[in-house]
Amino acid sequence: MAYKKRETDSDAPVCSCNVIHDEAVRLVRENMPSDGQFQKLSMFFKAISDETRIKLLCSLSLSRMCVCDLAAALNMTVSAVSHQLRILRQAQLVKCEKEGKVVYYSLSDDHVTTVFNNAFEHISE
Repeated sequence: MAYKKRETDSDAPVCSCNVIHDEAVRLVRENMPSDGQFQKLSMFFKAISDETRIKLLCSLSLSRMCVCDLAAALNMTVSAVSHQLRILRQAQLVKCEKEGKVVYYSLSDDHVTTVFNNAFEHISE
């Protein structure tokens, strides 16, 4: 297939033809997730796009912890940690359990651990 460079981006090739590949278009349309799924995925990526929240996820991948412990481990205020944990909870990346007067946070499930570990593996290549 012939490629030409876009005028606005000298490194990105684009097709120089106007052919629509019906099979590829059909495959994408049939397998495209719903708008609601894209919205959840976008929320997921927004939640993990912050360095502080990544540090919290890393900490929680090692041990379940209360807000005070997370604040001490990351040299942050309890208020700052609580704010970031709220965002991670809304994105369903962390969960909490209350035991007596202490609230412990942990990663929501093995999927979060897998995504987190895969991301670290990817950047380590």
